[in-house]
Amino acid sequence: MLRGLLTIGLLIVSNTFMTLAWYGHIAFKSKLERFGLAAIVVVSWGIALFEYCFQVPANRMGSLEFGGPFTLWELKVIQEVVSLLVFTLFAVAFMKSEPLRWNHLAGFCCLVLAVYFVFRK
Repeated sequence: MLRGLLTIGLLIVSNTFMTLAWYGHIAFKSKLERFGLAAIVVVSWGIALFEYCFQVPANRMGSLEFGGPFTLWELKVIQEVVSLLVFTLFAVAFMKSEPLRWNHLAGFCCLVLAVYFVFRK
């Protein structure tokens, strides 16, 4: 149980860095306009390094292959759901031009169903 919770916690931290690396330059456009694309890419790579510092241990710790509680399929679905939850919080907080709509929530419900089906024995 503890390994599963720690895995999910590390995935949340990892996805926070991932979302910042992938979408931060859009959210903070006004603060980054003076930098060229190459500089933005290098900064994003630097942020993404921290993503991998949490992602790889999370997957190893959570994997059945390393004594964790999750199959590879379960890890992938957990990762995707965590990714969308973190992205949603980021988008609602920082991307005011893109509101959360009912169809987004409907899509998220489909992902919750994916979790149900993947974890079903």
